[in-house]
Amino acid sequence: MRQFNLIDSLWALILPTAVSAFNVIVVRAFFVNLPEELIDAARIDGASEWQIFRRIALPLSKAVLAVVGLFYGVGYWNAFFNALLYLNDASKWPLQMVLRTYVINGTEMGTAEMGQAVEAAPPQTTIQMAILVISIVPIVIVYPFLQRHFTKGVLTGAVKG
Repeated sequence: MRQFNLIDSLWALILPTAVSAFNVIVVRAFFVNLPEELIDAARIDGASEWQIFRRIALPLSKAVLAVVGLFYGVGYWNAFFNALLYLNDASKWPLQMVLRTYVINGTEMGTAEMGQAVEAAPPQTTIQMAILVISIVPIVIVYPFLQRHFTKGVLTGAVKG
């Protein structure tokens, strides 16, 4: 990361985990199992390889792409270790690093961070629980929309023996 000047850059969080071997295997297995007759029919009709991919393969792969997107989303949402290694500027920390700092390490949030007077500040445990709820809410909101694709996408993209 230092050679590519990615220290204190958000790209240091994205690039190392941009491609997951597991997700590549799941998506590849799905595309291999597409009906060959469907692809042959498109070729007979004069479709190019890109047209076959865009008009046939992608619409059929919504389930597996939703599952892979969910895997990446949850992976990036829960990732804090790369931020711990590569980000020195606290203003660039992802939510999980803030969560780790204030909840797990027990660092107390000062009045400057909260913008309140000392006597009006809520108890530290209340702040920690609020940070926990905020970190869970986005996944809880997104998951029900992708849940219907989850079983289908994982099973259709699974390697069959």
